[in-house]
Amino acid sequence: MTATVYLIGGLAALGLAIVLAVLTVSARPAEGGVARSLATIDNHYTHQAPLAAEPKRDPFASLPGWLRVLAIRLSPSGITTTLQRRLDLAGNPSTWTPDRILAAKGLGLFLLGGLGGLYGARTIGLLIVGAAVGAAAGFLLPDVLLYNAGLKRQDKIQRALPDALDMLTVCVEAGLGFDAALAQVARNTDGPLAADFSRVLQEMQIGKSRSQALRALADRTTVPELRAFVSALVQAGELGITIAQVLREQAKEMRLRRRQRGEEQAQKVPVKILFPLIFCLFPSMFIVIIGPAAIGIVHVFFAR
Repeated sequence: MTATVYLIGGLAALGLAIVLAVLTVSARPAEGGVARSLATIDNHYTHQAPLAAEPKRDPFASLPGWLRVLAIRLSPSGITTTLQRRLDLAGNPSTWTPDRILAAKGLGLFLLGGLGGLYGARTIGLLIVGAAVGAAAGFLLPDVLLYNAGLKRQDKIQRALPDALDMLTVCVEAGLGFDAALAQVARNTDGPLAADFSRVLQEMQIGKSRSQALRALADRTTVPELRAFVSALVQAGELGITIAQVLREQAKEMRLRRRQRGEEQAQKVPVKILFPLIFCLFPSMFIVIIGPAAIGIVHVFFAR
């Protein structure tokens, strides 16, 4: 009788423990875990820092905060969002954040403004003009550098996209799933496109759907070919179209666009080379060809 009571009590305690464990696990918000994981990935790609044994000294850490406040006051509204968008297009370079760019803008405002004022310190007019020009150049220089970095990265993505789609098509037609094929492309290639594909895979692994991760990829780029590719994949997933067929057509379209882009660049060469020929090569040719004849004519008609 006593053994039976102990057995029943033990089973009841075990069942109660299982029920409490299930309730504890189910009470945890799953969405919060996914949100935290997404925030971790965004933070990793937004604030990339090189791995080093010793932390590097940040030159912008010692700058006063009023430089950033001044840059915000002189910039249009929503400048932080605009800078973050440009950072996304530039691949979020290491140690580049909106606050640091704003601080650099304020610092450049005073540094180049002071140098321009020193250059034109001879007169009051030159002093004012030099300071104004230098301050404007220093304030806009970080924006120009960031915009140029974004253009270079988007150009690399555009150049790498046709080859990446060819590899993706071959992997899918060989029997791999889309996610596995995307992982193969990200693993066997390098550059910004491979990094974006890796980020898409990480976002899908932590709970985002494929369409959401691909739409986020399209939001981080300005390359029209990549945006069209993402739209085709999302529509294929929603309509139930075979991924391999879509990839084959997209790869063919990308190769065609690459050839057309090369032909367009070749057609621009004569126009671009026209002005260097006119202002650089032709004057030298005229001096070499007509110069001796002109000297001879001068000697014949004006010699005494």
